[in-house]
Amino acid sequence: LGNGGSTLHVLRCLEEQYGDQWTSFTVLLIHSGGYSQRLPSASALGKIFTALPFGDPIFQMLELKLAMYIDFPRHMKPGVLITCSDDIELYSTGVTETITFDKPGFTALAHPSDLAVGTTHGVFVLDPSSFSGKGGLEYVSCYRFLHKPDVETMQQSGAVCVRGDRPQLSSSGHRGDAGMASECVYTDSVFYIDHSAAKQLLTFYKQVGTLCCEIDAYGDFLQALGPGATPDYTKTTSNVSKEDSGLVEARQQLYSLLQGTALNVIVLNNSQFYHIGTTQEYLFHFTAESKLRFELDLQPVAFSIFPDTAKTLDQLSIMQSILEPGCVIGPGSVIEYSRIGPEVSVGKGSIVSGCCINFSVDIPSDCFLSSVSVKISDRVEYVTMVFSVGDDLKKSVKSLSDIHSLQFFGASLPECLDLWSIEASDQLFSSEDTRLGLWTARIFPVCSTLSESVRMSLNMLNSVQHMSAFKLSGFQLLSVEEMLTYKDVEDMLKFRKQIYDEICLQRRKEKS
Repeated sequence: LGNGGSTLHVLRCLEEQYGDQWTSFTVLLIHSGGYSQRLPSASALGKIFTALPFGDPIFQMLELKLAMYIDFPRHMKPGVLITCSDDIELYSTGVTETITFDKPGFTALAHPSDLAVGTTHGVFVLDPSSFSGKGGLEYVSCYRFLHKPDVETMQQSGAVCVRGDRPQLSSSGHRGDAGMASECVYTDSVFYIDHSAAKQLLTFYKQVGTLCCEIDAYGDFLQALGPGATPDYTKTTSNVSKEDSGLVEARQQLYSLLQGTALNVIVLNNSQFYHIGTTQEYLFHFTAESKLRFELDLQPVAFSIFPDTAKTLDQLSIMQSILEPGCVIGPGSVIEYSRIGPEVSVGKGSIVSGCCINFSVDIPSDCFLSSVSVKISDRVEYVTMVFSVGDDLKKSVKSLSDIHSLQFFGASLPECLDLWSIEASDQLFSSEDTRLGLWTARIFPVCSTLSESVRMSLNMLNSVQHMSAFKLSGFQLLSVEEMLTYKDVEDMLKFRKQIYDEICLQRRKEKS
């Protein structure tokens, strides 16, 4: 459905459950995270339940969202506040300044960003007559909204502002030179829909009946707003993950429905938007000297059993995990919800999630390792996906003759398949349509225990790194796509609970 489709679905559920009562509600709607192909450790349980390296026991993204928005409902008329689950907005406003959501139509928060950041976000073209660029907080009307525009489009449409005379924070968190004027655009994050606009969207959803395409709450709702909106975007499908036949039509209907609706923008000049939706961003914000790490006081070790012998580096992020004496964790790596045995070494910049590793092994640098419990014909079994943190799981090709362009840990997919004795055929991929990629490749062995599944996947990786054969022919193999179809969330949570209980027990022993 996309996050726009799911927003419409939620509105319908609210009405079905509460009737007309919902017209008086203030609603917080958090998209819990879709396939999460750029951070697959969050795919099975949803990005909103991403662990954060602070708190005792550790917080998840959900708690942080609730804390960040705790002041909003008091200054909000009935309506819906929409947010993603992989972004964090930090801001400071003056003592007398409040963020108020009380205007008709849509109201969005806006953050100053480099032009490069603008190309991957929504960008507001602000009405210059209502905008000064001074002060911490300003209420501005928006002329039009651009979705992931290129730099030229931003410049031509008047989205670029010059901010002078004070040091700027760029998206990477480095301070610019004081006194230098710098170009910026104002990018989107959270937005609010007042009740009457929400009702309009619900009416649209009821008329359509069944959605047959992915609708984006940002691109497809916001681009229709403001006096400068044009319907050109309805035919552009370059940013769409799946090109569906009904998309252009659905967009055109939404455009004519929302056209003329106001888009109000609350400009937060002292604010920073952080995105944690990719493996690279995740590693950077949790382990490097990032501004976010400093601002939220993220800890290298949060709610974990971590032997003194392993305490070597600050550039780590260990969350709700049990590490045994003797294991070695390289700098810049993240370990969450895992048990790491004494003879395990993890290289630099790796991510290990939900794994039990009780055998001797060297996990290479830049390795992404994440285990999923699956239920196939009523038996709980385990599959572990392994990739390089830089592998592109979104990339797909249309025919078997092109799969050599898919890269797994620096090797082409056909090379890997040869080493694993897997035949490259249509049966290799789980998707019904012609989307052949690492996401749909059936290459991960199903095992009866968690540690065995980690061992098998690391053997696969080892065979690619050393160009030595490792036969997978005897195993049932799943793609990541199928792992999510068969996932057993209950069993994954049970494993997390065991680790949690053990940490609590250890704490009690230490205290007594």
